[in-house]
Amino acid sequence: MFSESAWSRKSIGDVDVVYHEGLYHLFHLVLPNHDFIAHAISDNGLNWRRVDNALFIGDPGGWDDLMLWTMHVTPDPHQPGHWRMFYTGLSRRDQGKKQRIGLALSEDLFHWRKADVHWEDLRGHDDPEIVKQTRANLVCSVSNNIKSKQDLNSSFPLEPDAEYYEASVDEERNWVSFRDPFYFHEEDRGWLMMAARTNEGPLVRRGCVGLMEEYKPNHFRALPPLHAPMMYDDIEVPNLFRIDGDYYLVGSLREDAKIRYWHTTDPEQPWRNYYDNVLLAKGNYAGRICRDDKGLLLWNFYVRDPHDRMTNNILPPPKRLTRRSNGQLKVQTYEGIIERIVDTLDSRCLHTLKGSRDESYFCMLDDSLELISQAGFQGFVFDEEINCFRMRCRLTMKGAGKCGLLCRIDPETHDGYYLSLDLMKGIGQFRAWKTGPLRSGEHMMQFESLQDGFWRASEPQDVEVQMISFGSYHELSINDHVVLSLADANFSSGMLGFYVETASLHVSDLEVHHIKSPTQTDDHLTTGWRTNGEEPGTLLQ
Repeated sequence: MFSESAWSRKSIGDVDVVYHEGLYHLFHLVLPNHDFIAHAISDNGLNWRRVDNALFIGDPGGWDDLMLWTMHVTPDPHQPGHWRMFYTGLSRRDQGKKQRIGLALSEDLFHWRKADVHWEDLRGHDDPEIVKQTRANLVCSVSNNIKSKQDLNSSFPLEPDAEYYEASVDEERNWVSFRDPFYFHEEDRGWLMMAARTNEGPLVRRGCVGLMEEYKPNHFRALPPLHAPMMYDDIEVPNLFRIDGDYYLVGSLREDAKIRYWHTTDPEQPWRNYYDNVLLAKGNYAGRICRDDKGLLLWNFYVRDPHDRMTNNILPPPKRLTRRSNGQLKVQTYEGIIERIVDTLDSRCLHTLKGSRDESYFCMLDDSLELISQAGFQGFVFDEEINCFRMRCRLTMKGAGKCGLLCRIDPETHDGYYLSLDLMKGIGQFRAWKTGPLRSGEHMMQFESLQDGFWRASEPQDVEVQMISFGSYHELSINDHVVLSLADANFSSGMLGFYVETASLHVSDLEVHHIKSPTQTDDHLTTGWRTNGEEPGTLLQ
């Protein structure tokens, strides 16, 4: 996990991750200023170390002199061993109301140089044909670090084409969406996608995935939208990838702060949907895809309050992304967390959480537990307290009552995390329940619902469960699919177990392991690399 300094106003924003020669390279925005694109590296996807910032806003008068927004880093298909970064820029001249897409170049992922047009050459030219022709004739110098030292004829920055997209700040919205670039290359063709808006239809339903084709190196021409569902204001941070012959399009929607996806067998055909196309629960946003030596990974930033995406964001552990036999995508626990297991908790030693006049008891069988509460709530917790752990088991419930998991429960106050599991409807609800300051009256009871998630099971009352708490990160998987993924630091340690209410819960195949706690980032990762005096990113404890 990765975050900016807890004591400052800075927070991590949209991310992009590239895996190259055993290292994960994280590029991310820094909020709220958006004045540079930061760079961090990791050899395990969990411990990160900041290195030199990749890119800064332009000098006054430049097309990107106000803010930098979402980027995408990809191998340069025209120069093996080189890299391109497509990024979003805003200018002071139009008060950030029009988004454009720029290009930066690198030979090693650490040193970047913008392939800029000379924006001052376009000043005073309101005629779009003059601007277009002037930009086409401008020559951009390649980074001094690029060995070829060749000149690059470029059409950057890119702007939306009014033939297909909203393109002027004088239109009804008074704000032009053309951001979050994503480059997709297949065989000998390349396309650039972005969050854009069609130029027709209901005003807050025009969000689409815009499309441009690279017709020659670093030159792009506009095409009609790749996907225009006419349902959303924007489809943010698009991604396109292919698995087993099918194409998948991932995007984030501000309407519900979730990451969703669509699929097709041919990008020129309509994009189809599943009954559930949510990849991660609410609060996980701006998903980005990368490939490492084990397959596809889904990265994103997590924000606890979707209405305030400017503060206290973190980069949670990635998720492994696979395809089910029916074509649906499956999000699984990142194996790097499992590799941090250090030892096993003795799950044979447990006790009830509270005294009760109702009939509640547990039976310990050879390799399973039978937890029974005939009437009211009863918790069954392991004797040993634990902070970071991975618990796996199979739950089978009998009766019409309730069940769930208990996590980091205080033995005296019973404050902690209560994870409700509705096995009939397939609903998980992660809650923090704690005692407020003494003599605070009704405010002594503090209850917060942190995240909800859903699943569908062929046998509703018989499911495989995995619960992970790793520092402030918490993750629930049902039948090997991640249902909940969130960060919360209300409780750091306590008792672990189950609860039952008016039901019998059979727990089998039970394993509980201690996980090595998050630590500060590893210094050895940045030997020989400067950090520009920046505070290194830290793991959220």
